[in-house]
Amino acid sequence: MEVIGIDVSKQTFDAWTQEKGHQSFGNNKEGFRAFFKWVKAGHCVMESTSTYHFQLALYLFEKGVSVSVVNPLPVKRFMQMRLQRSKTDKSDAKMLAAYGEYEQPKFWEPEPSYMQEGKQILGVLELYTRQQTALKNKLDNLKSGGLKTGVMISSIKLQIKRVKGEIEKLEKELQSILKDNSQKEMTQLMSIPGIGKKTASMLLVYSNGFKDFEEYRQFIAYVGLCPVHRQSGTSVKGRSYISKKGNKTLRNHLFLCSFTACLHNPQCKALYDRLVAKGKSKKLALIAVANKLIKQSFGVIKNDLVYDPNYVSRRAA
Repeated sequence: MEVIGIDVSKQTFDAWTQEKGHQSFGNNKEGFRAFFKWVKAGHCVMESTSTYHFQLALYLFEKGVSVSVVNPLPVKRFMQMRLQRSKTDKSDAKMLAAYGEYEQPKFWEPEPSYMQEGKQILGVLELYTRQQTALKNKLDNLKSGGLKTGVMISSIKLQIKRVKGEIEKLEKELQSILKDNSQKEMTQLMSIPGIGKKTASMLLVYSNGFKDFEEYRQFIAYVGLCPVHRQSGTSVKGRSYISKKGNKTLRNHLFLCSFTACLHNPQCKALYDRLVAKGKSKKLALIAVANKLIKQSFGVIKNDLVYDPNYVSRRAA
């Protein structure tokens, strides 16, 4: 199957194939139809570019064309390995075709519409939460400077109240969507001590119901909680740290959940106590607990079970 590399931008996309070379198209329905007429069939490989790639990928999927949507980071490393010097849309499309030929990435399938809506809601919630934090900080700064009343104070308080109302409205909508479509999975996740309603919602939506990841280690890497080690020979022995390359919002939620899990989740408490007893820092132990929560989440969903505190000991027996 011929591999077609596609470099997508907001208004256009560039395609390259070994047989037909390079061609540019508009990133719209007319451009999609022209591209489909030009290529007919093949394996299209494109990078995940926020929202710009989605409509094209969906159009090709519905037309029966094989599509792969790949992470930009390994593609960047692949380009560096090939010593690519130029950076143009045409060269990027050509390199994506080479990457697809070499790596043979898995085929893409669109998420259910309710998962897509859930991701959009979480994105807006993240925006509103940042706005709320910024407004509260500004209010505190003004009060610290001696300004207690006045039009400015009243205006900021009003905006904080409005943003809070919108956050509550969207959170309620997200819970309603998941209740209608993923109630069983929500119940399974919330049966894990330390996982609350908000975190369970984020775990489900960001993982597409745990279908986008084959095992828990991949999801840990996606969240940015995987350890990074720096060691080479006898001279380089740097401190280990978590990558922090991934979903910051979900990572922060899981870290906060780890505090509760250390109190009420037997396996997490045992892990935390064991690491601290070995001399590890409390923060490192909490990060390990957050990873444990991801592992437990995968366990209940993949095995279609609710949390069982005796599951590990029974398996060991």
